[in-house]
Amino acid sequence: MLQRFLDPAVLSSISSLDLVAKTVVDGFIAGLHRSPDFGFSQEFAEYRMYSAGDDLRHVDWNVFARTERMYLKRYRGETNTQLTVLLDSSTSMGYASPGQTRKIDYARFLAASIIYLSVQQRDASGIIVFDDDVRQFVPASARIGQLHRVLHAINLAEPHARTDFAKPFLHFQQFLKRRGMVVVISDFYADPEMVVKSIMPLRGQGSEVVLFHLLDPQEIAPKINAPVVLVDMETHDEMEVTPEYAKGEYREKIDAHIELLKSKAQGAGLDYMLIDTSRPLDAALREYLAVRQGRK
Repeated sequence: MLQRFLDPAVLSSISSLDLVAKTVVDGFIAGLHRSPDFGFSQEFAEYRMYSAGDDLRHVDWNVFARTERMYLKRYRGETNTQLTVLLDSSTSMGYASPGQTRKIDYARFLAASIIYLSVQQRDASGIIVFDDDVRQFVPASARIGQLHRVLHAINLAEPHARTDFAKPFLHFQQFLKRRGMVVVISDFYADPEMVVKSIMPLRGQGSEVVLFHLLDPQEIAPKINAPVVLVDMETHDEMEVTPEYAKGEYREKIDAHIELLKSKAQGAGLDYMLIDTSRPLDAALREYLAVRQGRK
């Protein structure tokens, strides 16, 4: 049942991005509380079990409704963590195979959920939406109303132009005042070496960097039964593809691209995770939590 709160197809039917984020996070945390590794979620979510005599005003009734267990929210004041999400809104992010969620929508759900989690921790959070230029920029802050400002910027993210990693990352470095968490959400259709070279300076400044590599299931393992003409969404180049090519040479090329990006990223001290957009969001959120907690 809890998986429906993380299903991208279900989330697509929710019109409000703040409601999407709350739905995902509530379902995710409730799922963690039911799992055997509850200690992992407890530290992040700032919850503890209810004990007789505790103030009922601090009970999270949303979690109780889903788990029938009482947990108290613990507040420890503002932390030292600063989170910035860099969201790719290039044209290729508009792709979705039949029955799937567009990559840009999945990216919005993921970005909003991570920001929502961060705000629950009272961290400073910000967003950069980019393609070949910086389209939206909300500097990290813990001020009242920051969640609304960030979600508004995420909501405006729509596929627009080609990807250019160098410009937004140079822009971000100029505004990065202190180290923290940096989350990059993209389909990374660029040279892996160039991508990592653009991002590496952030790691050098002491920030933890997580790359979420979003791909549609048909991009990872295409299933075609007859020759088709594919059109590059950014360059508009056309290419006729046969079933044999899709099963053979294409799979070799995309697998090599994924493996090279992963190895280059990890070699530079960046955390990398491939996300199939047909999958629920819990795997991505678990990865974010693991990196944030230093994989304790």
